[in-house]
Amino acid sequence: MKVLLVDLETEWRGGQNQALLLLKGLRDCGHEAELVTANGSALGQRAAASGVHVHSVSRGIFRFPAAWKVRELLRSGRFDVVHANEAHAVTAVWLALWERGETLRIPFVISRRVGYPLRKSPLAQARYKSAARIIAISRWSAERAIGSGVPEQKVTIVHEGVGIAAIPTVERRAVARSRWGVAADTFLLGCVGVLSPDKGQECLIHALAAVRRKYPRVRLLLAGDGPCRARLDASARELGLADAVIFAGFVDDIEEVYAALDLFLLPSFFEALSNALMSAMAYAVPSIAFNCGGPAEIIEHGKSGLLIEAGNVEALSASIATMLDDSGLREMLGNQGRERIQENFSVEKMVDGMIRVYEACVAHGG
Repeated sequence: MKVLLVDLETEWRGGQNQALLLLKGLRDCGHEAELVTANGSALGQRAAASGVHVHSVSRGIFRFPAAWKVRELLRSGRFDVVHANEAHAVTAVWLALWERGETLRIPFVISRRVGYPLRKSPLAQARYKSAARIIAISRWSAERAIGSGVPEQKVTIVHEGVGIAAIPTVERRAVARSRWGVAADTFLLGCVGVLSPDKGQECLIHALAAVRRKYPRVRLLLAGDGPCRARLDASARELGLADAVIFAGFVDDIEEVYAALDLFLLPSFFEALSNALMSAMAYAVPSIAFNCGGPAEIIEHGKSGLLIEAGNVEALSASIATMLDDSGLREMLGNQGRERIQENFSVEKMVDGMIRVYEACVAHGG
């Protein structure tokens, strides 16, 4: 099997991490894969460093430069399937497959990583209806794609996956915490993600203020950057939490964040799944998430984590306090969470699911 993966996002986010894991996983399973990506993209740099054959292009106006490169590669006859990993790539591949009203006969696969409805315009609908398969990363994402007009028979769910690393040693944990000046007797909450309104970090800061009235040695680490950074910093200062909230910015070696944490929090209002939540659970960090979207498919409430009403700061602070008071509960949820990821959301399971989709598309001629 030879796959051409297209991803034109320049920043490093969950989707790009999944793309790199897929490229490596295909190679490990004896398949070949090449990547078309934007000039200077974080994914392109990391993929090239791992030995993947990378074609870098300008995204350009209406994605035409990328479309020309994709078409050139597909016309070589070397690829069995072309896979668009994000929205810009969908446009480029769709353009590449058409020439004078005719299409190249190669299966076109699209990853759908969001829960936003598809636009109703004929152009937007045409791009998705031209695909052989739409790969949704969760039931929630699949339902919204189908509700937006994507034919149900074209939708397949393949959950994203994360690596299952060794649980950090006491020594590694101490080093990770010292990086952000966290004392051994401090209980460290953490969240990983873009600092944006839909990610809900404002709820964490207000919950922290409530929790610290009883537990003054609790701190919060926010890993990530984004448009809400200044507003969140201002909120922390207004609530007297300037020294309690750690703004770590973008962390390249994100595994060190998980090594440092006592409790992971995901207050997102709109998440199709969540690489960050799965990663935290894989490190056996007990986790709490808002009960909406994909995270509700990852956590089994009370067994592998806790789910609470979205936006309910009082419930969030109460759940954090429960975790602080009960070390046995933290240990149980951490261990069960790790098992949940191993069994259902591993990289190996994701790669196997993708290969099955590719093989089905090729077998049916796209």
